[in-house]
Amino acid sequence: MLFFCSPIGLGHVTRDIAIVKNLNIDNESLKFVTGYNAYIFVTKNGFKALNVYHPPAFNIENGILTNSSTWIIKYFLYYKESKDVARNLIIKDKDKILISDEDFASIAVAEETKRKRILITDILNTKFTSGLFSIVEKQMNKKLRTMINRCDCVIIPDFGKDVDNIRFVGPIVRTINDNRENLRKRFNFDKKTILVCIGGTGYGKFLIEKVIESFVRIKKRMDADLVIVSGPSLTIKDSNDFRILNFVPNLNEYIYACDLVISLAGKSTIDESIVYNTPGIFIPLKNHFEQEQGAKKLGFKFDDIFKLDELIQEKISSNNRMKKIRENGAQKAAKIIQELL
Repeated sequence: MLFFCSPIGLGHVTRDIAIVKNLNIDNESLKFVTGYNAYIFVTKNGFKALNVYHPPAFNIENGILTNSSTWIIKYFLYYKESKDVARNLIIKDKDKILISDEDFASIAVAEETKRKRILITDILNTKFTSGLFSIVEKQMNKKLRTMINRCDCVIIPDFGKDVDNIRFVGPIVRTINDNRENLRKRFNFDKKTILVCIGGTGYGKFLIEKVIESFVRIKKRMDADLVIVSGPSLTIKDSNDFRILNFVPNLNEYIYACDLVISLAGKSTIDESIVYNTPGIFIPLKNHFEQEQGAKKLGFKFDDIFKLDELIQEKISSNNRMKKIRENGAQKAAKIIQELL
């Protein structure tokens, strides 16, 4: 089975691994098609993968997405290149069903070759641009919706009502196989622990810097530790004020074990916070429509970056955390895929 996975960040691949671990298939019969850090993450989790996708980077300045129209043009060129890559792989592949997590190039090729298609996505349309370029984006969104409507099944990791080929399964996250107390001992979380993570890109450097500044100011008022997971794309200097972990493949366990997670508003981290019942502060990249929408649902916005002192003290002092893990959509998604297989 070919599992095409968007390599933009690590959110897609983490939920995809959560799904396949609930599928009744041999790892040897499964191959991920992705790129960059997602490829490294897949292989470290024991799955086969191809490192063939190289998406364009966003232009982020101090947490603000700029030149989005230029990015749209670069993404369109990347999409055309990705279709050629996907076409070569799909023609050689003999399976009847293709699974894709927001890799729309492979979905387009699978449609051309009359292949059954399962799409995993939380994006039904984009809104990166304004002005003249928004007209181009609207046309792209029309094609996107047509592509989605023609899929055999569309799995959405959110809450909603099923309609036509769309199946809502709720947040999809990796399963936790140990209790919180054991994890805290293993990770040396002796005090209340604030965890900062920014995913697989370096876009959250501004957030890490602001959290450090805030923590240094208020740490005397709290009996808490700060742990920073900077990810595979960013290096942070050591300090006596906090602990650096760089990249950890089991970040989900750290999110479950900590007392407060602070992150960009990527859907994967938000979903883990929701399912694991871990309080969170989520600062979206400004002008990134998907992150801004996700953050808004939880009551956050970009300008909250200037209120971290207040937010951190409010969240870390709260004692209303529920210990029970909520329902995980990974099992539902796997069951839907298994039935189609």
